[in-house]
Amino acid sequence: MNAINELQDFFTRETPRMTALADQIWSLAELRYAEMSSAQLHIDALASAGFRITRNVAGIPTAFMAEWGDDGPAVAFLGEYDALSGLNQQSGALVCTPSVDSPGLAGHGCGHHLLGTSAHFAAIALQAHLQASGRKARIRYYGCPAEEGGSGKTFMARAGVFDDVDVALTWHPASFTAVFSQNTLANIQAKFIFHGKASHAAHSPHLGRSALDAVELMNVGVNYLREHMPSDARVHYAVTDSGGLSPNVVQARAEVLYLIRAGRNHEAAELYERVKNVARGAALMTDCRLEIVFDKACSNLLQNTTLNQVMYAQMQALGQLRLDARQQKLASDFQATLDPNDLDSVSRPLAAVLRGKVPAVFEGLAPYDPKAQETMFGSTDVADVSWITPTVQAWVACYAFGTPLHSWQMVSQGQSGLAHAGMVHAAKVLTATAVELIANPALIEAAKAELLERRQGQPYACPIPADVPLPFLRK
Repeated sequence: MNAINELQDFFTRETPRMTALADQIWSLAELRYAEMSSAQLHIDALASAGFRITRNVAGIPTAFMAEWGDDGPAVAFLGEYDALSGLNQQSGALVCTPSVDSPGLAGHGCGHHLLGTSAHFAAIALQAHLQASGRKARIRYYGCPAEEGGSGKTFMARAGVFDDVDVALTWHPASFTAVFSQNTLANIQAKFIFHGKASHAAHSPHLGRSALDAVELMNVGVNYLREHMPSDARVHYAVTDSGGLSPNVVQARAEVLYLIRAGRNHEAAELYERVKNVARGAALMTDCRLEIVFDKACSNLLQNTTLNQVMYAQMQALGQLRLDARQQKLASDFQATLDPNDLDSVSRPLAAVLRGKVPAVFEGLAPYDPKAQETMFGSTDVADVSWITPTVQAWVACYAFGTPLHSWQMVSQGQSGLAHAGMVHAAKVLTATAVELIANPALIEAAKAELLERRQGQPYACPIPADVPLPFLRK
């Protein structure tokens, strides 16, 4: 931890600037592949710090790479900055209140304004360390758009963007602090578009072919399928086009979007085929034509115990978050807005640490057990990076304990002192981990050997087919 002690003045000096950057990105709240201003803010700041900028990475206008250094291992920090639709919220409000400061419909309900800024902070902190110590490394900050529903990193992985990275580090805002040691699910998202035939619903219904009936039959069929799929699989859907607003017209077109998750890539692909067969059956039953459009996908996460243990040691050495009474009070106020089930879902996995108490803020560190095989039933495109290069992640408390992801409470707390404190703490965790890996290159080699073992001889195969265009290029 000597490196962090030496960098303490740096963190103190740079924190106001990084806090302002995170708050600005919070206010912008830009959605997947449209994060033009957010990406530019990061680019401008990193360029001014002496990083070389590569724009339009993988053909994505909001993806970029910032690099500093010419020799040594390529150490990557993964940054995100996309928001979520429908989560516009007034900063600091204790009830769900539309924002007057950011009048759009989006909001940072997953803390990516903090995520990208903290990784940015770690990149320039590591630069300062290398300049002072004389050690060598190639620092890379990857600006990664569209994690929310866009699989930006998966498209970047398909383009080979991470192929020469030696190790990748990232984190995620949460309401507790721990090594991100859970497995995640692979997923595939696709549109199912049914084309029927319009007619007068009363005068000549026999001449019509209802695309909406096909959508409903597909949904019923998939609901029956749920009993016969792996217990860790998940299937979600949203009707994105119901065919119009007139019930006296047989709907000629209707569309449903499906997100299919399973424990491993091949299981997600197999379940996707079964869902497609249900859709084909619905099209046959209604005499409609079916169009299937593959939208995006991501892999299951490959944990790396070698890197997890390095990160955990740094987290132990850094100690706990230090919060003032005002931050504690605000966290308590927000926690009072939560449902007891929200608290229970976070408390149960941490029962051994909490010992029956539910804190307003989780200030400690959850224990790391390399033998634990827990699954977080969500998905992340960080997983595709983890198949290519050894990858490590942290959870860091930035919100009142129990705050659920993708909630208005998360958006409302996004500019709070607690959010900023967690963001700075995460930057220290990432920096300390990177410093340790650069100082001990044998750890990187051990992490690479572990990755090869976990892949069991399989090369990385991108779950997005080569002929699937980027979402913003589709007609």
